[in-house]
Amino acid sequence: MEQYEKIYLYRRVVKAKLYIDNHFADNLDLNNISEQAHFSKFHFIRIFKSVYRLTPKNYLIKVRIENAKKLLAEGHTVLQSGCMVGLESPTSFAGMFKKITGLTPSSYQKLENERRTKMLQNPLLFVPNCFAENQGWTK
Repeated sequence: MEQYEKIYLYRRVVKAKLYIDNHFADNLDLNNISEQAHFSKFHFIRIFKSVYRLTPKNYLIKVRIENAKKLLAEGHTVLQSGCMVGLESPTSFAGMFKKITGLTPSSYQKLENERRTKMLQNPLLFVPNCFAENQGWTK
């Protein structure tokens, strides 16, 4: 019986996590998220953190930043990227991005553009454990 309860609780938490994954750009708060799992806010935070090792808020921030990194790499502006992930203040977006990645959004975008250029110039250097490279064919 106890195992059934754990699986049931876990499924409820996963449902809330998937809600964050699918609605990260919306105006989410703890009430919205915890309602998905049908838990009180405080109980939900404890369970979510025990499963994902992050609070729901920190997980939401992580998801937003990861999606912003993709958008910046695709060429969207800093303002567009921030808005598309649900952070409408460019200042708070840039500050949060730098705190998590160690780079400003524009610096990250510049590095990604340089990496993409290098990858196009010599793609074999970006294939881990490349057979051709190990055989000395790329030199």
